[in-house]
Amino acid sequence: MSFFKKLFNSPKKNDSKEEPLEVENLPLDQIFVQNFIKNDGKFLYCTSLQDVISNLKNIIQENSWEKITCNDSDLIKLTKSIQVETIENYNKEYPFLCSCEHLIAQNGSILFSSNQLKEYKIPELSEHFIVYATTSQIVKNNGDSLTGIKTRYQGNIPSNISAIKNYNPNSNNIDFMNYGNTNAKNLYLLLFEDL
Repeated sequence: MSFFKKLFNSPKKNDSKEEPLEVENLPLDQIFVQNFIKNDGKFLYCTSLQDVISNLKNIIQENSWEKITCNDSDLIKLTKSIQVETIENYNKEYPFLCSCEHLIAQNGSILFSSNQLKEYKIPELSEHFIVYATTSQIVKNNGDSLTGIKTRYQGNIPSNISAIKNYNPNSNNIDFMNYGNTNAKNLYLLLFEDL
């Protein structure tokens, strides 16, 4: 059965036993994208730096944003060719452009640390996030993401490690496992193919 048939057809009783096996055999990037979209995330796949800049420009124009917040020097360079004022100090009023630590395939969430958020908690930041990430940042689960952070920052592990899993701040979906989670954001993911 093809990927698109599974996506658009409801599962039949005899297919339900096959589903977990097939999901396990999918590449991590496909598992992440399926779960990310299921959580109301919006992503734009980019194969070049020009794609990243073009998609960023389109996001800003589509939402009529005149200012964004960004304190990442590499990402600020990308905004130079776009007609948008970039503010380096955190401001809840303006969309937040940042990178991330990992993309977690298991649940479609995005993991951040103090390297992106500084001392701020996710609910204290703007409702609108634009995240730049690469396909090499996709990991299987939360354990792999924390192991990756520990390996990458040996001896200097960042604090404030937290994730965004729900990408619709207006969602009324009440899930017992996420009760009290106020990390929902209107999030755009610029996913750059680097593998």
